[in-house]
Amino acid sequence: MRQIPEHAVTVAVALDLGTTSIKAALMDQQGMLQHIVTYPAPVIDNWNGRYESDALHYVATAERVLKECLALTRDKPPLGLCSQRSSFLLWNKTTGEPVTPLISWQDDRGASCCDHLQASSDTIHKLSGLQLTPYYFATKLSVLLRENPVWRDKLIQGEWLTGTLDTFLIWRWTDKEHFVTDASMAARTLLMDIYQQQWSNALCHLFDIPYSILPQIRPSTGLSLLLNNGLILKASVGDQSAALIASLANSQSDALVNLGTGGFVIRSLGKKEVAFDGYLQTLVYQNENQYVQFAIEGTLNSIAAALASYPVNECRFEDLAGNDIFCLAEPSGLGAPYFCKDWGIHFSQPVTGFTSRQVASLLLEAIVFRVVRILEEFHQYAPLTRAYLSGGLSELPCLQYGIAQCTTFPVYHLQQKETSLQGTAVLTYGFKVTCHREMHKVESKQTNIALLKKYRRWKDWLDALLRIPRG
Repeated sequence: MRQIPEHAVTVAVALDLGTTSIKAALMDQQGMLQHIVTYPAPVIDNWNGRYESDALHYVATAERVLKECLALTRDKPPLGLCSQRSSFLLWNKTTGEPVTPLISWQDDRGASCCDHLQASSDTIHKLSGLQLTPYYFATKLSVLLRENPVWRDKLIQGEWLTGTLDTFLIWRWTDKEHFVTDASMAARTLLMDIYQQQWSNALCHLFDIPYSILPQIRPSTGLSLLLNNGLILKASVGDQSAALIASLANSQSDALVNLGTGGFVIRSLGKKEVAFDGYLQTLVYQNENQYVQFAIEGTLNSIAAALASYPVNECRFEDLAGNDIFCLAEPSGLGAPYFCKDWGIHFSQPVTGFTSRQVASLLLEAIVFRVVRILEEFHQYAPLTRAYLSGGLSELPCLQYGIAQCTTFPVYHLQQKETSLQGTAVLTYGFKVTCHREMHKVESKQTNIALLKKYRRWKDWLDALLRIPRG
């Protein structure tokens, strides 16, 4: 085991309950993360749109990660938790045993619920800030309860409980005393009125989910819950909220562009309600004094899957805008602000005879243009000072230089890899330290004016495409 420095003081320990990995880290008085411990999350079984894993295996791995991390400090720091959003399960209240697997946010069994509620999508968006999609807790739970009436009865009678991953772990780690979730996690269920920060009777009615079975909504900070391992849980928050806190530090003039499995473009807002047609309203966190931080979010669906079979690392910045073909690069349909399933990966002209590298360049172009258009619309609402790029795909020079070429403000690439852990630790310690952000300004030695001109034509093409009924 590594030697623990005598002078080191640990002010927080953060635990990140991710989809592919579970991580813990200590944070010192200077805001630096120390002793990061990582284990793979349990394997997710995937078949016919179902994404499930072993909930108890997940708990055991989280406990192991946390224990090994804490062994590296003599202090007993407060704990902060960040969780993958919308993954959930049902469990027996008496035994604590799961009734269902951990159902991932990626699971699409809520699709039939979405089809049924399309006429109410505007109401759902107005109250929850979200679009009606199968990713969220409410759609999947609604289908499960409709298909299993006995499960509904057991939940109503209090024999079973249901909740997102954070709720399950906190309930277990407080010896079944606290059945809670925080405001940022509740805000991603489709069941919370994000402006009132409480479960919505109207949304519960639409999804046919009993209000009474839902956990208590608590602030993201100031929890002070005693856990059975002797730690005090001080903060709990959604993983994207934690990453945003670390990356933007509440700045309302900056935007974060995260490009990974999917993509999102997000900026903090100073007002509760802003008219952004199609964009998501995100509740970032709520503190113990009822202060709420909101953000606006645009999304790109499954972009990593679109690029997976192409040699994107071989593409060069100068390859972009090499022809007049336009493209969309989201296999499962366009994300916010469009939420249009009709157009997945789509080219304006056939690409027969194109090399895989040429196709890859077109797909990268499409990602650049979607990101830039979202940033452009955010900038029109209120001027942006800069944009930060993060996530695995942001390492691609084509995406970095392409986004920087087409924006009117500076673009920086964030180097830190553990933003969710960082943001969670800062939230736990009460913003008494500042996240250390390693970054570099994105500046290409070359200029690709053709790319900016093509972006303007691409916008016209997309607008026209979205007006065409799919036959």
